Amino acid sequence: MSDDEVYEELSPKSAPGDRDVNGPLDISEANQVRPYVDLGGVKIVPREGLHLRLEVEEATKRVVAVGLDYAGSTLQVQPFAAPRTSGLWHEIRAQIREQLQKQGGEIREVEGPFGPELIASVPVSAGPGSAPTSRIARFIGVDGPRWFLRGVIAGEGATDPEAAAAIEDLFRSVVVVRGGTPMPPRDLIPLHVPAGGPAGPEVGAPLTGA
Repeated sequence: MSDDEVYEELSPKSAPGDRDVNGPLDISEANQVRPYVDLGGVKIVPREGLHLRLEVEEATKRVVAVGLDYAGSTLQVQPFAAPRTSGLWHEIRAQIREQLQKQGGEIREVEGPFGPELIASVPVSAGPGSAPTSRIARFIGVDGPRWFLRGVIAGEGATDPEAAAAIEDLFRSVVVVRGGTPMPPRDLIPLHVPAGGPAGPEVGAPLTGA
């Protein structure tokens, strides 16, 4: 049995019913005349007050995640290859829950605007002699056509409904570019620094739209 057949049996897709209209969109569904910042596996629509950070793996210099700072919140996104007719979020969500519990985090699952999501209180090391602290994070995911988009929301968007609406709208505006290259399920769809951008452990730039 192939990997695709295993995922089709075990993992139905998880996505909002209006995903193909209101996002996150596949490149085939996106408005091609809109201005986008091209990051390879994802495209981002510039908007006032949005700041982009690319997280780079030092050993390989590979971009492994896109960080977006917006309206008092942070959103990290990662696009992954997925089977054509099945999804990854149900299985990945269970693995995130298990990993966070091992780290001493407190996790609950709720139904959010994108489907099931995890809200976690994650322990944070405050340094020697300091009292341990924690931060609240929301783990969201959407299964699209041959891709899965994972998001992690922190800051005000993890706890405040008004801030959450703004960062959720930003997540919906992400466009995923799967490409035609065969990839095993769960492989990170390649990301890259935008044309003309610097390279380094962390690349940052404001993205201001009209």
